[in-house]
Amino acid sequence: MLSKRLIPCLDVRDGLLTKGVKFLDNQNLGDPVEAARRYYLEGADEIVFYDITASHEGRTLFLKVVEKVAAAIFIPFSVGGGLSSVAQMRDVLLAGAEKISLNSAAVKDPSLIAKAAAAFGSQAVVLGLDALKNPACPCGYEVVVNGGRVPTGLDALAWALKAESLGIGEICLNSIDADGTQNGYELTITRKIAEAVTVPVIASGGAGEPRHLWEALTQGLASAVLVASIVHFRQYDIKELKNYLLTRGCPIRPMD
Repeated sequence: MLSKRLIPCLDVRDGLLTKGVKFLDNQNLGDPVEAARRYYLEGADEIVFYDITASHEGRTLFLKVVEKVAAAIFIPFSVGGGLSSVAQMRDVLLAGAEKISLNSAAVKDPSLIAKAAAAFGSQAVVLGLDALKNPACPCGYEVVVNGGRVPTGLDALAWALKAESLGIGEICLNSIDADGTQNGYELTITRKIAEAVTVPVIASGGAGEPRHLWEALTQGLASAVLVASIVHFRQYDIKELKNYLLTRGCPIRPMD
């Protein structure tokens, strides 16, 4: 069985690490480079970096911060935020990232996924899917873009399947309803998408205690879990979370 992954998420605004609840009321938490280095040393399997206002502000992300983070860690590193062309994706990969994450721009132009996969390989292309509960959608969840600000009317499950058909290599599914609440991941849509696609699904949004990670990896069938508040606010460190999962028999990379 493939090992599950534990992935800290760095939301960055104006060059600073930030965290909010349901994409609102963000507070700044300091230097993202220092945080990335700490999580790497604690045993994180990967790091995810999102420039959370790039799409909304219609600009490219901060490459200097990407370069500094990439130089500080030696684990896979995924970067997203405002990427709307193959040239921009190439710049991010040359800055030191192993993967690029597409979200708003891919919804606007799905062919961007196929172009990215052709240029860099599916293994380097992640779909960032922000989902919000909406009973009007067939699966019960709607895709929202621009940092959770703009509803699209697009069914989350249908979009995941289409993205997979276009060459996406992984899906990072973030529940806006659960984001930052620390009440647990949104297991319903996580499981629906994980059962429907063949690519790995990363559960994101809502971790508040170790049990929530276990639920996402078992009940939610996720291949990996994203964590933010739970580690940013020092409630747990990566080692504690991994040790808990190991005691529950979870196939996750142990600490060295």
